[in-house]
Amino acid sequence: MTTDAPAFAIRRATADDIPAIVALLADDPLGARRETPDDLAPYEQAFARIAGDPHQHLMVAQGDDEGPLLGTLHLTVIPGLSRRGATRSLVEAVRVHADARGTGLGTRLLEWAVEESRRQGCALVQLTSDATRTDAHRFYERLGFEPSHVGFKLPLR
Repeated sequence: MTTDAPAFAIRRATADDIPAIVALLADDPLGARRETPDDLAPYEQAFARIAGDPHQHLMVAQGDDEGPLLGTLHLTVIPGLSRRGATRSLVEAVRVHADARGTGLGTRLLEWAVEESRRQGCALVQLTSDATRTDAHRFYERLGFEPSHVGFKLPLR
């Protein structure tokens, strides 16, 4: 797939990107309730764990002019026994800056995740999306993802 997305680079996130990533995560009705951009300490601790794990790929999209971050996603590569020992990947925390939505940038981020998953030998790419994000569901289906499962969560507080 090709898009008319503005020029940008997808790169691994650095610790300096944490405030901008958290701002992207908080910039919607769901994120506004669960993220705390004014307290970066838990995000810095999580980033250290992510950066130290070779199966974790926290990525950002940034304009070629090294301007503000335009998007982010987190790809996790998961070895497994099911499906004949298949490795799969999990895409989470996909966000595109409000000013860049509708430009094709989200498509390019997901294309990167699928290609990286292939490169890592994954047999399957999976993701979850909050049940209320109907626009996101249409987006993922347009990219070929199938709504094949029902997800469950158990908060551990």
